[in-house]
Amino acid sequence: MDKKEQIINAAIELFAQKGFEGTSIRDLAAKADVNVAMVNYYFGSKEKLFEALVEMKASSARGRLEEVLHDKNLTAIQKIDKVIDSYIERLFNNRQFHRVIYQELILNQRETLQQIITEVLYPNTIIIKQIIEEGIKKKEFKKVDADLTIASLVGTINHVLLSKKFCLKILNREAGYIPYEDPVFINRMSTHLKQLMHAHLKA
Repeated sequence: MDKKEQIINAAIELFAQKGFEGTSIRDLAAKADVNVAMVNYYFGSKEKLFEALVEMKASSARGRLEEVLHDKNLTAIQKIDKVIDSYIERLFNNRQFHRVIYQELILNQRETLQQIITEVLYPNTIIIKQIIEEGIKKKEFKKVDADLTIASLVGTINHVLLSKKFCLKILNREAGYIPYEDPVFINRMSTHLKQLMHAHLKA
């Protein structure tokens, strides 16, 4: 593992644990077992490092979405099913870092960083929109509002993910239960979203 990769891995862990505000360059350097100058050499600033991490996560997801978009063997609704499973898997498995990203979007403390996150994540929603519009064009889908359909889909996952206490309350589970690691709940979430999207989209 090279030094840059060490810094990236340390940053993912620290941002997830302490948030952006609570993590210092000195913390990052100590965790990665490098000096502060090396962190600045590779990334320039904590903001640039955070931007690089968001881009890395988003580009990985974008590659998977593009594969689904261009798969000629899938119908539009099958593509939506794949998108749902991909989002649940990715966000649940990276939930701590995902919470940090959305905290930055919600709190609006650093407008430049918020703008960067938005610009990095936005192309992924465009791919989902293309899938929906493809389904409408082929008359497999009803003429729905594609933008708000995406907001409904991603928003449902985010609500469950970002509101753990509320999630436990509605599931009637104890504090020690982790729904994001329970295959039964993950399947329940996937099935529910697919049922919603099928009812909403299918012509």
